[in-house]
Amino acid sequence: MGLQVGDTLPHFIAVDSHGNPFDSKHYDGKALVIYFYPKDDTRVCTEQACSFRDQYEDFKALGAEVIGVSSDSAKSHQKFASKYRLPFLLLSDSDKKLRKLFGVPNDLFGLLPGRVTYVIDKKGIVQLVFNSMSGKIHIQKALQMLKTM
Repeated sequence: MGLQVGDTLPHFIAVDSHGNPFDSKHYDGKALVIYFYPKDDTRVCTEQACSFRDQYEDFKALGAEVIGVSSDSAKSHQKFASKYRLPFLLLSDSDKKLRKLFGVPNDLFGLLPGRVTYVIDKKGIVQLVFNSMSGKIHIQKALQMLKTM
């Protein structure tokens, strides 16, 4: 059973696309949109990342930081972020510990890592868990939730 609406965001540490440690505690008191996606530089994942990029200022205006997570390496993330001018952090989850911590399932056939977006409020409480292999709708759902918080 993964994170559910009403749960508290667990503390975690990961490596970002620059090879630096990311500590979730540094974001205490800030709304977060954490989205898990299968793979850098694939069609749907690129569309999703670019949609988050294109509406990044809307997220910032609502007081939220966007963070993408996949099992790709920090080096892969760095190339992906640079290629598509992504203004937000990408975290490497090569050991899949974050996927397990959040409870992100695989897709229906179990072949691909799942695509799930979490919206966490300023108090660290999960307000939305959205699971869909369709990429672009995650941005709409996250923005809708942030506007109600």
